[in-house]
Amino acid sequence: MAPTMQARPTLHRRTRPALLATLVTAVTALVAGVVTGPGAVRADAAPATFAHPGVTVSKGQLDFAKAKVDAGAQPWKSAFDQMMASKYADLNRTPKPRATVECGSYSNPNYGCTDEREDAIAAYTDALAWYFTRDERYAKKSIALMDAWSGTIKEHTNSNAPLQTGWAGSSWPRAAEIIKYTYTGGWANEGRFRTMLRDVYLPKVINGSNSNGNWELSMMEAAVGISVFLEDKASYDKAMAKFRTRTAAYIYLESDGALPKTVPSQNLDTKAKIVNYWQGQSTFMTGLTQETCRDFTHTGYGISAISHIAETSRIQGQDLYGTDVGERLRQALGFQAKYELGTAVPSSLCGGSVNRGLGPITEVGYNALHTRLGTAMTNTQKLTEQQRPAGSNNLFVAWETLTHAENPS
Repeated sequence: MAPTMQARPTLHRRTRPALLATLVTAVTALVAGVVTGPGAVRADAAPATFAHPGVTVSKGQLDFAKAKVDAGAQPWKSAFDQMMASKYADLNRTPKPRATVECGSYSNPNYGCTDEREDAIAAYTDALAWYFTRDERYAKKSIALMDAWSGTIKEHTNSNAPLQTGWAGSSWPRAAEIIKYTYTGGWANEGRFRTMLRDVYLPKVINGSNSNGNWELSMMEAAVGISVFLEDKASYDKAMAKFRTRTAAYIYLESDGALPKTVPSQNLDTKAKIVNYWQGQSTFMTGLTQETCRDFTHTGYGISAISHIAETSRIQGQDLYGTDVGERLRQALGFQAKYELGTAVPSSLCGGSVNRGLGPITEVGYNALHTRLGTAMTNTQKLTEQQRPAGSNNLFVAWETLTHAENPS
């Protein structure tokens, strides 16, 4: 409840130091991106100087993985071989850009949607192939794919346009970061590619979505990655603030209280509305996500986007793994991994039945929390190692055993 307005008291000289100290503390908190109070969300500020390459994977991580591949060490060598044998690393790939990409619900219609996502993954794959092999044919292929789309696309339309833009828009900046900051052979149309990201992709994702949570999380992943490449601090801050709010509303912790947190714009102001939004699940348990009782595949999209944004944020100097983001990610990974591995589902969860299929999405979060921070994650570890080498989900996830497995950088 807002405090009652009262007449402003006269400030005597002896009160000013205390007032000044309070103001300094408040300003310091704001500069640090820390907002306190019940239900507050910390909006992590953009770095003073952006780190490059800095979207999901850093130069240190690339160098660590390259050294492992060069030494023939596992699981990196098998992960590299898997990537190089994939259709995405094919140097004969013909890009299929469209001026208008039209994506309806459940890919109906699908006019350019698969082509766009897969060309974006291919651009990232070729950028990685360039870095690992130093064969400039791959760098040139990555550039050719990015150029084909930047010279053609004007818009995304139909009901799935925001999600489609989020998925493709997550892969493009990963590719661009590696090419711009590690390839010295030149990229004549880089400016046009920047314009594409700024004018075609960013406006479609930056304001978020009130659909299922994986939508907004993927959209914020794209917005954060694009903001890094464009060095757009205002968009980075806006996307990170939305990300913090959505992550808290996507993964439940017992400390949240009797009901999950919500996104204010969704007006989920009764338990009945919340339960309906959480796929009919009325028993809330730590690690449960808003889409667990829908299916694990969509849940995996959400968890993956959270890990990607947290990783980008860490590279940019704001380590979210020590905040509620890291705890929610740890709990969500462990909760889903347990049932993905075949643990019997209690009647209190999704009526006693879940739709498995989490996908190749555990490496980034597992590496951050287990390898770097030393957190024991028994179920997540078992599932991660069982799935290696993790490939691509053909949407926005690709080659994360190669880039993140046991990577301390």
